[in-house]
Amino acid sequence: MDIKTKAEKLIYQAAERGDIAGANILVLKNGREVLYAEGGLRDIENSVPMSRDTIFRLYSQTKPVTAAAAILMASRGDIDLAADIADYLPEFAEQFVIKDGEKKPVSRRITVRDLLNMTSGLPYPFEGHPSGEKSGEVFWKMTRSLYDGEPVTTKKFCEMAAEIPCMFEPGSEFQYGIGADLIGGLIERISGMTFGEYLRENFFEPLGMEDTDFYVPTEKQSRLAKVYDYSENGLKENKTDNLSMRYMREVKPAFESGGAGLCSTLDDYGKFASMLINGGEFEGKRIMPEYAVEYLTRGGILPEQRANLWFWWDWMRGYGYGNFMRVCEDENNTTLFSSKGEYGWDGWLGTFFSNEPKYSLTFLLGVQQTGIGKAGTLTRKLKNLVMGEFV
Repeated sequence: MDIKTKAEKLIYQAAERGDIAGANILVLKNGREVLYAEGGLRDIENSVPMSRDTIFRLYSQTKPVTAAAAILMASRGDIDLAADIADYLPEFAEQFVIKDGEKKPVSRRITVRDLLNMTSGLPYPFEGHPSGEKSGEVFWKMTRSLYDGEPVTTKKFCEMAAEIPCMFEPGSEFQYGIGADLIGGLIERISGMTFGEYLRENFFEPLGMEDTDFYVPTEKQSRLAKVYDYSENGLKENKTDNLSMRYMREVKPAFESGGAGLCSTLDDYGKFASMLINGGEFEGKRIMPEYAVEYLTRGGILPEQRANLWFWWDWMRGYGYGNFMRVCEDENNTTLFSSKGEYGWDGWLGTFFSNEPKYSLTFLLGVQQTGIGKAGTLTRKLKNLVMGEFV
């Protein structure tokens, strides 16, 4: 059985079990396609099959693109990674931390690097901690604004986020949070462009990423995969506006989320991944300086900062983190076949991106499934299958 047949069998089996509605994968080696496979449906109700041009909501797989934009700015001298974020976002002039149950001034200011490494202490919404609950209030107000009144802009989001107290002293721990969204706002302030305009000018247009944006226009709506969740009666559509992203992405958003907002296809994201694995060049065009790509993809958090990283994602043992991506440090301790220096990230709905510089290998998976435990099993099976075949 050849590799394509094996991959398709794994995808079809997962779809038949109801683990996912459908999925597709793309594998590149030395910049050339060596595998594409698909299976299942992107729209169960209308029996629309998964296809190569299917558009996916990337959610957190947006983050590596945002990090690349920030590091590109640093390589041009436009941003200082060690600077207090208040130098660029003055609404953060006052910064507070929850300590011993009380709100107190921070003893160490949040830096741009803290945002990129998720060591700022500014979390995503969650219950049980004042910081997570305040973050929840911010996103609740933003989600309401999508349909009621004037939508919150990227600039306004940063102003609202400045009211969230840090969970811990900045730089002391890892906590997955809103750093990428603040980086998007920071890039807007520095560049004088919207975040989307900056990405289009510096990445999407030079790379030919024609299906990547913060919204999906009318003529492409039929290609946007539906999102599914589990139920007692099988998979059902989940019309989620999670993290204040409109489900259908049919409207150009006022808030261009650097942490969750992009939609894309495997081919488009493959161009971005190829640029990175080729040291910043793509089809003879220099997109990023080589050393900037090296800095972007080599991690950053210290061993003493990563307890929470492994607490939230036990499968990520063996990995460090930095610039919004995991980076393999110990391939003997991972649950994925991986080599030292492998980097990438995934998305809330199951999309997955991996670059293996040692083997010039890119692996991309497209899925749109909430409750992604079972989709995660498929990801690991496919990634290990690909490594076994092409390494």
